[in-house]
Amino acid sequence: MSDLLDQSIILDRAQHLVEAALKAGADSADAVAARSASSSVGYRDGKLEENEHSENDSMALRVFIDGCKASISTNTTSDPDILKNLAERAVAMARLSPPDPFARLAARDILLSPELIADRLDRLDPVDLTIPSTEELAAMAQGAEEAALAEHGVSKSGGASAGHFLGGMVLATSHGFVGSYMSSRISFSTTAIAGTGTQMERDYSFSTAVHREDLKSPAHVGRRAGERTVARLNPAKVETGTYDVIFEPRVAGTLLGHLAGAINGSAVARHTSFLKDKLGRRIFPKGLNITDDPTMVRGLGSRPFDGEGADCLPLDLVADGYLNQWILDSATAAELGMKTNGRAARSGANPYPSTTNLTLQPGSQSQEDLIAGVKNGVFITDLIGHGVNGVTGDYSRGASGFRIRDGQLAESISEITIAGNLIDMFGRMVPADDLKFESAVSAPSVLIEGMTIAGR
Repeated sequence: MSDLLDQSIILDRAQHLVEAALKAGADSADAVAARSASSSVGYRDGKLEENEHSENDSMALRVFIDGCKASISTNTTSDPDILKNLAERAVAMARLSPPDPFARLAARDILLSPELIADRLDRLDPVDLTIPSTEELAAMAQGAEEAALAEHGVSKSGGASAGHFLGGMVLATSHGFVGSYMSSRISFSTTAIAGTGTQMERDYSFSTAVHREDLKSPAHVGRRAGERTVARLNPAKVETGTYDVIFEPRVAGTLLGHLAGAINGSAVARHTSFLKDKLGRRIFPKGLNITDDPTMVRGLGSRPFDGEGADCLPLDLVADGYLNQWILDSATAAELGMKTNGRAARSGANPYPSTTNLTLQPGSQSQEDLIAGVKNGVFITDLIGHGVNGVTGDYSRGASGFRIRDGQLAESISEITIAGNLIDMFGRMVPADDLKFESAVSAPSVLIEGMTIAGR
């Protein structure tokens, strides 16, 4: 535990790697080092089935020379000679690589200072140093499973699990940036099964948080899994036609995911986005707002700086229905003739654009109000498949949920397909007020009128 919390060790190694790259002939370089530990358990039918623990050290170096770049990665090592050889190999690779006119380090004037990093970490509260034991993780999973099985109509368990992650990363660049932070995650979930034979249905519930004290109770999660499962029994078919569709929060977030992919700088620069010519235009209804906020306290996607060391501040991606921003790192920003907005992520040597805490801001109506206003529609609780064309925006996904008749939820339904085009769908979205922060992509319930449903 003490080794994991002491980031000075991997920070020294990252700085040493950058210095070695410059001595080997690189014009500039940056290095990322990470250290993490994770634990997980699997629980089924009252018995512990799985118990895993892993620890990982890694290091990655990116070098630039004469407009060319190369990257290399390794397990973290304390041997200076190995780090020196690694840096020399990366520089040799860069000399043989084709030029990349857009790859670069983040500009010096946007790098976050150590004082601001420390101040932001104090406010973000991104790590819980209370490490749960295997017994405590198992108790979470067991409690959730037992609560699910206690629901009338649940026939058996689909299993339960719980997990914990604690890790830190450091970044050092030849532009003088040195920064580090740690983060934690804890979660548990359970799946319930209802019915028998070919008439069985399943559903699940979960809770995840940065701090353990912010988790829902196992009893709540298990009860919700059981209730959702039993409600799905004996699903009916739906006639093919046009219906008003309400996506519950758990699936409404997928619509934000499709938006994030379409406004990612990489997709825009490569002309593979259906929104590539929509910047500055109203593509959502008036009054609709979508934000990306890396400064959210205890946010699942929060961070003090981005993967290049740049400052990352809240963005109004969509304001009053207008698309205002692409998601950019330094390379994609340069390719588009723009400036990075601090959205570089890092899972290895090379950064890439990514959102942080992406949120569709709530509307003024409750979910019940949205349902009450629908005469003939469907309420979607589950989506299947990945039928979205990022180039055209065409949307087609399998789904299940409930019929809405005259403003009331009615029978469960399954084996339907929802079809449309995301530009048209975005233009008709009406958010409810039931926003919950259960992941790094969060949305309230969403109504989209007049969608095509393929059924029987």
